[in-house]
Amino acid sequence: MDGDQASGGFVEAGLSQIPPALQAVVDSGDLSGFVTLIWRKGEVAQVTTIGRRDVEAGLPMTRDTLFRIASMTKPVTSIAALMLWEEGKLSLDDPITKWLPEFSDMRVLKDAAGPVGDTYPAPRDITVEDLMTHRSGLAYAFTSVGPIAQAYEDTLGPPLGGTMTPDEWLKRLGTLPLSYPPGERFHYSHATEVLGYLVARIEGKPLGQVLKDRIFTPLGMADTDFWCPPEKRGRMAKLYRIDPATDRLQDVSYPHVDSQPVLEPGGGGLISTVDDYLKFARMMLGKGEVDGVRLVKASTIEMMCENRLTPAQRQIPFMGIPFWMGQGFGLGVSVITDPEQQAWMGAGSKGAFGWPGAFGTWWQADPAEDMVMLYLIQNSMPLGPDAAAQLATGQRMAGRAALPVFQKLVYGAIGK
Repeated sequence: MDGDQASGGFVEAGLSQIPPALQAVVDSGDLSGFVTLIWRKGEVAQVTTIGRRDVEAGLPMTRDTLFRIASMTKPVTSIAALMLWEEGKLSLDDPITKWLPEFSDMRVLKDAAGPVGDTYPAPRDITVEDLMTHRSGLAYAFTSVGPIAQAYEDTLGPPLGGTMTPDEWLKRLGTLPLSYPPGERFHYSHATEVLGYLVARIEGKPLGQVLKDRIFTPLGMADTDFWCPPEKRGRMAKLYRIDPATDRLQDVSYPHVDSQPVLEPGGGGLISTVDDYLKFARMMLGKGEVDGVRLVKASTIEMMCENRLTPAQRQIPFMGIPFWMGQGFGLGVSVITDPEQQAWMGAGSKGAFGWPGAFGTWWQADPAEDMVMLYLIQNSMPLGPDAAAQLATGQRMAGRAALPVFQKLVYGAIGK
């Protein structure tokens, strides 16, 4: 490509296409705003802040805006578990009943969409690796169809904002049958929440404290936590969805809580900023080390970012789409295995890894390009028992189309 070089070896003319492309999505009323960041070869090449973190108050998106990052929490919790693995406190093939007796003598649905009472005994216990690869047989209400979806909603309440203790939550989850036998298939679930509480039990302190001690404080992630204290709330982006009745953005933000929550979901509860998560993503890209701080060994990151799903498991659709074409799943992150096949739903080199969040947040580290891409929005998707059907019919997807545009423009700006 011709044109002036920007930071990180990008073509300036390519990067300059990103802000107007994203601005058009805000102007059309599909999303409230964006904060995106591209880091490559040791420097931040572009930060884009567009739209508003609070539409009603007219407050703009800023580089330090706080976002609910939802399932971008999962890789963080997974790193904490792998730190314990390195220290010999757990192994991947350990049954989780070693620490979580709530999951003893589990039963499995004869039909994942059938009656909740029609079950058989699980052939084996769930292992730590089953949790980390979403092959535990556990579920989410929003990844399920049939009676089990409502059973999750009734038993556990919504995925975020719960008020019960971790012990009570685990006890309740353990009463529900598994959708599939452990190890059989990838079925996206509360597995990483369970992993987080397992880590907390081993360490003898709340998960938030474990993450602070082991990850956030060492990396300088001062704005990442399971709650937003009062002094930071002015920086928080509101969560919006398109109101079907008015076809306009509607504020559906979770209410703030007065203190550190008792229930800290390691599968989706973190609040963070683009620069905080950049530190975590760069640590992953740096094979466990960033700015002189090492959390895990290089070999641990390599193991984490290797696909563990079998060819047969990758044939099974995820959320109604052939998600695993050209990519696989390791220990808490997905990884691109074939960029040509994967290109239909994004962009990236072989070996690029990451994991998105339900509110539209996304990140990817690309070792081949020495690059991290971060994309933060706050767009509420339905997370109730009917969500899978709603996602499959493509409702409220206009704002989601902006992500592949961003991805393709970034790679276009390096000539790919």
